[in-house]
Amino acid sequence: MKASKFSDAQKAFILKQGDDGVPVAEICRKAGISQATYFSCKKKYAGLLPDEMRRLKQLEDENNRLKKIVADLGSVNMKKTRRIYNELGLQLRNKHPKRRVKAKLREDRQEAVAPNEVWAMDFVHDQLATGRKLRILTIVDTHSRLCPATDPRFTYRGEDVVQTLERVCGLIGYPKTIRVDNGSEFISRDLDLWAYANDATLDFSRPGKPTDNGFIEAFNSKFRAECLNTHWFLTLADAREKMEDWRRHYNEDRPHSAIGYNVPIALHNHGGIPSPSP
Repeated sequence: MKASKFSDAQKAFILKQGDDGVPVAEICRKAGISQATYFSCKKKYAGLLPDEMRRLKQLEDENNRLKKIVADLGSVNMKKTRRIYNELGLQLRNKHPKRRVKAKLREDRQEAVAPNEVWAMDFVHDQLATGRKLRILTIVDTHSRLCPATDPRFTYRGEDVVQTLERVCGLIGYPKTIRVDNGSEFISRDLDLWAYANDATLDFSRPGKPTDNGFIEAFNSKFRAECLNTHWFLTLADAREKMEDWRRHYNEDRPHSAIGYNVPIALHNHGGIPSPSP
């Protein structure tokens, strides 16, 4: 049922006959159209008055014109969009708030030569025997291999990370740099302000590059194999106790080949001060 052959009023009349019970074959014979054309028109215009059909056609024409305009514009990449925004003086929204502390470049990394120069920090996930999830904050000094904390909690926010760091730093001192990934707790305002106030640099790993924080990845692997995978944790208190026993053994009793078969606590504290308690 082509627009050039029938007016909107004629289309409405033809479709109305079908609604009144006239056989489709008879309607098509009288109108000189195929049944396929009839049903196509019915699908598009059924129940519409002539004015409504006219409005629908206008909208279709307008839509086609807009499609042609968009096609003629071509694609606009992000750089061009930003340039146009800047030229017009429009404000671009930053995805993340600007940090107050400088982020280290990968090329700027140097091996730590003393305790508390560089720490590495991450989260490990496990669960209680009941199935309730645990998040465990792990921290390692990359020079001495000392582990200041393996702190399990049910939930961990940025302010909780700061709380754990304050407790640990009060015992063994503050680090100059902490290597972390881009997890929400580590890019939080709370940790940012803590690092700024304590003159510490947050060294963020590149997204999808766990090797940027290889020290903590290696530690977490040992921690899981030797502690998490060998114990059932009945309660949060039970988990804390068993993880603390393992941490003390790791710091005070077990020699490490990477530090000349010394124990971490001896290298970190030349006087052999005991491993910090939670």
